[in-house]
Amino acid sequence: MWQKLMWVGIWLAFMGAPIGDLLDGNHTTVPTVLGWAGLAGFVTVYLALVLRHTARPLATVTVYSLLGFLAALAVTLSLTLGGAWLVLFVYVSVSCGATLPLALATWAILVTTAGMTVIGTHLSHVGDVLPGLAIPALLGGFAMTGVRHLIRTSVELREARATVAQLAANEERLRMARDLHDLLGHSLSLITLKSELAGRMLPGRPEQAAREVADIERVSRQALADVRAAVTGYRRVTLPAELAGARTVLNAAGIQADVPPEAPEGLPGAEEEVLAWVLREAATNVVRHSGARHCTVTLAELQTLDGRFLELRVQDDGPGRTGTGVPVAGNGLTGLAERLEKVAGVLETESGRKGFTLIARIPLIPAASETPLGSGP
Repeated sequence: MWQKLMWVGIWLAFMGAPIGDLLDGNHTTVPTVLGWAGLAGFVTVYLALVLRHTARPLATVTVYSLLGFLAALAVTLSLTLGGAWLVLFVYVSVSCGATLPLALATWAILVTTAGMTVIGTHLSHVGDVLPGLAIPALLGGFAMTGVRHLIRTSVELREARATVAQLAANEERLRMARDLHDLLGHSLSLITLKSELAGRMLPGRPEQAAREVADIERVSRQALADVRAAVTGYRRVTLPAELAGARTVLNAAGIQADVPPEAPEGLPGAEEEVLAWVLREAATNVVRHSGARHCTVTLAELQTLDGRFLELRVQDDGPGRTGTGVPVAGNGLTGLAERLEKVAGVLETESGRKGFTLIARIPLIPAASETPLGSGP
């Protein structure tokens, strides 16, 4: 709201001319009082119309009525109080650009500017009107059409993002429901049948009932193991998801993000999860501590004398910190180094005037080296 008020209110700087005309005592008491009242009413309607309509469109009749009121007031005050009041036509043009459809706004802006020019030629020299007021009226009106379109686009984008997020959540819930049904449906049905069978066998055939109970226990344990495996899969951090998350969180923080669109294929689960945690922590640190304007994330295979490695590099252009190569305790890097050690990986950091860089490398196992990551079977 305040940002919008500042953008709309910046045009009030042009009000210096009519205010100065009233303060200079160029008119008698009655015209001066009517001038202040007309100016107050004009500014009030202008702000109410532009601010209200850009947030939530008003009724068409209301918009046309208020625009007509502003135009009539601008004509009346200009003709009665002099050329200093021609600036009101700039606000009429801005209001047209902010409230009318693009095609209609274009004609309204041109007509308003032409009307101002015609009236101005009868009040002052035409050379003082065209460069001083006609150009701001045209630029202001057409600029507001762009601002209005930008505001509406931003609102629609937020609504679209919310819709996509809701659809994604619904799809995830449906997937979990399908997985749980597939995992537990057969097992629970089998447990129910065997429980009923064991109940019928129990009085006369206890040994067969015991075998059925043992089968029930086996099926139950297998179902529990399947559920735990499924839950672990839901909770596991994946590199593709973290790449998308890093891009989103960096852009949301106003940091230009250069992030790979996809993750390499064929990466073992443990190594992928470690790199995903490294990327999440690195992106969080960039947003919270770097003060950067740009962040680059790269994933590349390296061939060294010690073998082949997959390197994750996160580099920002923030102020950086002194010292290089040593993870700083207490900021999450030590925990990342410990995670990498479990998969024989290493963590390095570099900082300087050009920003801070975090580098994570993990070795590629020989079986994976036979087929480059990212290639198909």
